[in-house]
Amino acid sequence: MAQSTVQTFISPGRYVQGKGAISRLGEELAQIGKRPLMICDDMVWNIVEDDVTASLKAAKLPVIREKFNGIPHPKEIGRFVELLKKHNADIAVSVGGGSTHDTAKAAGHSAGIRWVTVPTTASVDAPTSTLGVIYTEDHAFLEYLYFPRNPDLVLVDTQIVANAPAEFLIAGVGDALATWLEAKAVAGSFSDTIAGDLPTLTGTALARLSWDVLWENAIPAIAAVRDHVVTPALEKVIEANTLLSGLGFESGGLAAAHAIHNGLTAVPQTRGVQHGYKVNVGSVTQLVLEGAPFADIRAFVEFTTRVGLPTTLTEVGIDVDDAETLRIVAEAATAEGETIHNMSFEVTAESVVYALISVERLSRQIRAEAGLPAPVKYVAHH
Repeated sequence: MAQSTVQTFISPGRYVQGKGAISRLGEELAQIGKRPLMICDDMVWNIVEDDVTASLKAAKLPVIREKFNGIPHPKEIGRFVELLKKHNADIAVSVGGGSTHDTAKAAGHSAGIRWVTVPTTASVDAPTSTLGVIYTEDHAFLEYLYFPRNPDLVLVDTQIVANAPAEFLIAGVGDALATWLEAKAVAGSFSDTIAGDLPTLTGTALARLSWDVLWENAIPAIAAVRDHVVTPALEKVIEANTLLSGLGFESGGLAAAHAIHNGLTAVPQTRGVQHGYKVNVGSVTQLVLEGAPFADIRAFVEFTTRVGLPTTLTEVGIDVDDAETLRIVAEAATAEGETIHNMSFEVTAESVVYALISVERLSRQIRAEAGLPAPVKYVAHH
């Protein structure tokens, strides 16, 4: 429960989105600093190098890039702190996905400089937030880091997002759909948010707006991405996945869905499953935990299955009869300080195990009755 009676809303300094927006990066960065360092993996850099270089040169900014190695763990963050100092950089610019952004935020904060995010997919809401999700070197959840401010700039080129595999957008929908389910729970329990106080009406309303936009536009937006075209539906979903969900989770609050995601990262079977896919299993589990009306659970399972998201343990690599794995997931999800304790009732590891078991059979039944495909077992690749 909240200790504060104050409400707080936080947000990035500036949000820029649109087809061809990458051409604006240089002029936007020039308003923030003079020596940006691009933090970017090789695959993404091969896609954006020409556009980023042209934009920075047009703004008379140096083009300095260092390779991100894929996981935001403490050693990688420390390496980038030293690189920022070596290059005398005054802006850490992450170009890529959520792990890249979390690394840049952590390194930029430690180096005492500003930070900017340039998402190349709409797979997570990390680009807008003050939150960094830190992992171990083998990609198990380690901790959340909270920074004193949001990025100064978030810039999204929607054509680059459209060119990425559709699975990234689908993952972003899974992450963003949880925003309203969790914000609603936080508002009902009068719990604090990541912003540090009670949620504002604005934060909660933006979480609901994200939900509404996705139910109306997710399926046509995914179709557009499969053809690598930018449509109005895709523009709306990118904004919902990135901005609305980012503002909504941070100033609206997190609850059970993301805590269960964190629990799922604690077992090796789920390695390689995208963040938003695991979050969606967490969302179904939260609905079961809180005793949501069956009509709501059925609608959610049917919709997210049609989107392409997992709704069973099988699809994230877990055998529902594996009691030891379920225990590990549940204990990690209910660890002290986890956001699952923002629910309006006490949640124990035992109740999470029971909910996870229930989700498997219930989702299978709903899918069968709706004529939707049966779950396919995910096998982690090591």
